[in-house]
Formats: sequence, C-alpha cells, structure tokens
Amino acid sequence: MYKLLRSILFQFNTESVHHFSMGCLTTVCKIGFLRKILSSQFSYQHPSLKKDVFGLKFNNPVGLGAGFDKNALYLTELQALGFGFVEIGTVTPLPQVGNDHPRLFRLPKDKALINRMGFNNDGAEVIAKRLAEWKAGLPLTVDRQPRVENRIIIGGNIGKNKVTANEDAWKDYEICFNALFDVVDYFVVNVSSPNTPGLRELQEKDALHKILSNLQSINQQKPHPKPLLLKIAPDLTIEQLDDIVSLALEVKLDGLVATNTTIGREGLISSPAEVAAIGMGGLSGKPVQKRSTEVVAYLAKKLQGRIPIIASGGIFTGTDAKEKLAAGATLVQVWTGFVYEGPAIAKRICKELSSKL
Repeated sequence: MYKLLRSILFQFNTESVHHFSMGCLTTVCKIGFLRKILSSQFSYQHPSLKKDVFGLKFNNPVGLGAGFDKNALYLTELQALGFGFVEIGTVTPLPQVGNDHPRLFRLPKDKALINRMGFNNDGAEVIAKRLAEWKAGLPLTVDRQPRVENRIIIGGNIGKNKVTANEDAWKDYEICFNALFDVVDYFVVNVSSPNTPGLRELQEKDALHKILSNLQSINQQKPHPKPLLLKIAPDLTIEQLDDIVSLALEVKLDGLVATNTTIGREGLISSPAEVAAIGMGGLSGKPVQKRSTEVVAYLAKKLQGRIPIIASGGIFTGTDAKEKLAAGATLVQVWTGFVYEGPAIAKRICKELSSKL
C-alpha cells in the first residue's frame, strides 16, 4: 500500500511532501480514537525491546534522527508510530530560515536523499516553549505530575547559528543547552552537518574540547545532569576518530551518534549528471550504510563498552538495524528509511529485532 502512495508522493517536491504528510498525520492524531487506532496499528511492544541507556528507559531501541522533526511539532504523532525516541532539531539560539529552496532531493535508484537544509528551525526559545507545552499536555498521575513511563524519549540536537563565528560557537551551544535543559531528556552536540559553512571544522579536537567541556561544566552543576552526546560525520579519518574517542573519555560524554550525512558521492547508481544537477549537500540513506557501520564498529572497538553508541545511516529494515547492533551500537536511528519504507518502519524493525533478542 505504501509503495503505491510513495510512487504518487515522489512526483512532488520532497520538502513539500514532508510537510503535507506530517500535516495529515497531525489531523488524524487530533482525534482521540483515531490516534489510538493508529498507535495500535503502528506500535509494537515486547519486553526484550526495552533499553536502559545512559540512565534513560527506552520502550524500544528504534529512534528517529534529528532533522525530521526540527521544531518539535510532531511528537505525539511520532510516538503513535511506535518510535522509542525522537531527536528534535537541530536547534540554534536564533531562528533560521535555512538555505534557499529547493534543498531536499531524492535519489530513488540509490534509496538516498541529499539535503542542504541549513539548520532551519524556530529557534531555541520557541522550541523550548513548545516542548514545555507538549509535556504539560501529557496525562497526569495522581500527584499531578506528567505520566512518563510510556512517554517517548526526546533528544535535543543543538548547533550554532550560521552567522556565529566558529570561535564563538561554544556560546551558541551553551544558549541552546540552557534553553532546552528542562524539556529534553538528552542532548546531542551537532558539529558534523555539512550544510552550515565551517561547522565541520568544529570537529577538530581543540575546538570540540572547548564546546564539550563548557557544556559538561554547566551540566555537572545541575542537580540532575542530562546525558550529553556528540554526533560525528562518516567522513572522519582514523586519526580524527581516535581524537573523538580520546576527547569523549576525557570530558566524560554519555554517548556518541554515528553518523551524520556524508559529503561523498562514491558508488551511486544515479547518473552523474543528476547528482551534479542537485549540487552540494549531505547524502543519506543506503549509500552511507557501509561506512556508518564501519565507523560504529571502530568506535565500539576503541571504547570497549565505556560509552554507548547510537547508530544512524542506511537503516531501512530489521536486518540493517541488527547489523548496526552487531557492530556495537546500543540504539539505532532512522531518517531516510522512514521516507522510503513508510510509517510502519519502526514497527517492522522492532518486530524483527524482538524475534532475535
């Protein structure tokens, strides 16, 4: 059924289809009994799927990566679709419109996307308020506190504004961290998107140390610190990965997310002319699967279980998820797979994982 719907949707602009599809889902979820039907059809629960990672209890290990729900608009809907966690963002201190349109492209032959969104988002203040309102709308317990045992876990993916110089980037990450602290469950520092000029330079050890050590200093002064993670690119060298491992242990990060999109274009089935016409941007989906798994495996070998890894990159099926878990990941995230496989992707992956766990 979804393949037929996808063939129709793929005739239209990628970003417009995203907003249209999620808008339809929002309309359905506003009607209580329809939301329950949707949840019963697309959620899959099994005791073996539950995960306790960096002090958080996940209903299942299948999450939705940052960039899909940038502004925390669809949390109820994504929970109904059975995701165990969702990363909102990337959030920047000030609102950004992002790069010029068009900026999101499909490569159907490769089961891939190319995006150069540019951290378009409503800004930390607006998104924090929206998250607070969403949490306030959750069912309450007898002591008037939000019922959280079955609530979807929310990660806050944070970045810097395009106009902020790299030497001042640490200030932007601090602003976002403070703004979102009370409304997200964990943080992911994003220095690996290829769509903000100069951002990937922040992956160098000295620049990254300044950002992470500052955030961790603020974090540890809180009564209840939040898990702090770092998202890295798949294009790093072995030496750079070694630096990431060393720094992660030094500043006591709670986790790593591997990986973001790639700037590479090797091995694509799509014609060179088509790819060249699209231009710059981060490539995601099946073409990044192998490299992402290699990075996960390398990090896992170096870390020896000391820091959990969330794997992202080319996950479309339960088999893909198992590959990442076998490589050393603890949790997995989908994004491009959601576009190609449809709203039942979390359920299908969870169902296959539970048969092997």
